[in-house]
Amino acid sequence: MAYLLLAPLAYQLIALLASIKRLFQTDPPPTAFPPISILKPVYGADPQFYAALRSHAAQDYPHFEILFSVASPDDPAVPHIERLIAEFPHRPIRLLSRETVTPNRKVGALIDLVQAARYDVLLINDGDILAPPHYLRTIMGGLEQPGVGLVTALYRGRAESFAGLAEALGVATDFAPSTLVAPLVGVAEFAMGSTLLLRRADLAAIGGMEVLADRIADDYQLGLEISKLGKRVHLSTAVVETSLGARGWREAHEHQLRWARTIRVSRGGVIGYLGMPVTFATVWAIVALLAGEWAIGFLLLAMRLNVAIVAGMMGLEDRNVLWLLGFVPLRDLWGAAVWVNGLWGDTVQWGGRWLRLRADGRIVE
Repeated sequence: MAYLLLAPLAYQLIALLASIKRLFQTDPPPTAFPPISILKPVYGADPQFYAALRSHAAQDYPHFEILFSVASPDDPAVPHIERLIAEFPHRPIRLLSRETVTPNRKVGALIDLVQAARYDVLLINDGDILAPPHYLRTIMGGLEQPGVGLVTALYRGRAESFAGLAEALGVATDFAPSTLVAPLVGVAEFAMGSTLLLRRADLAAIGGMEVLADRIADDYQLGLEISKLGKRVHLSTAVVETSLGARGWREAHEHQLRWARTIRVSRGGVIGYLGMPVTFATVWAIVALLAGEWAIGFLLLAMRLNVAIVAGMMGLEDRNVLWLLGFVPLRDLWGAAVWVNGLWGDTVQWGGRWLRLRADGRIVE
């Protein structure tokens, strides 16, 4: 039994070391400040939506524009965007109506936004992203590094419900460490919709956003396509914030299940997905305790909580991690249950729609 537990122990050790290393990383400041087109497909608005929009308009960066896309003039996001335009009349901010319809509706919006963008450096991020004041400078410094074709960034979650807080706890203490470990195990194309900074020329070289039109994991697939050009994805030291607006456990479960099934069909299919349990420290700690391996069981739990503190509280500066630390094992068990549910099924709920997925991650219309 002790030998079986070596893999999860090794993973937690690697995650802890990767999280500590992250604390000492810096991005060099940019040597040039090319203008940036910020492209934001939006759908709906959460209570902090305007603060998120304003955090982009108020960026400490010389020249940039912000382009929004909505599917309908009745979208709740529209009044907030109009308010932003009124508050920042000197800032080039435009609101577009989506014209291109694709199986992945977000990609359809991005096709329109790329065509309308004026500049050659493009930043794609989700509509609810709240960014720090030096965000554009930080990620631009990453794009300047040799061999970098795309810059992405970690994020922490904000939530109004306890179910949403449980999701945010998972982001800070489980997803973030796994992202830091990914490059160490050969997953170099890891990219997240929280931040996707790239050059228009590289996007054109992969065939434009159109190549992602029917892909469920457009952010991951964009990173994969850029890596095929022989360029690497750089994980910035910038940290942004996103809304996890689940109003209850059912909604949170559907959200988590979409992530699980998306991972399964996007990264190696079921075979790759079956490797994820090595990260389930709480599950293995329980197995160890039931088998009488008390020292290993408590060591696993201790390492798991240390990873949560270093990655979530110190790395992401998520203040909720400290007072929710005792819930980490329970959240881990929920995550393991979601993983089991994600082993089968080909439907996900996203943006108010139910989508059916093929085994290769493409959306079936």
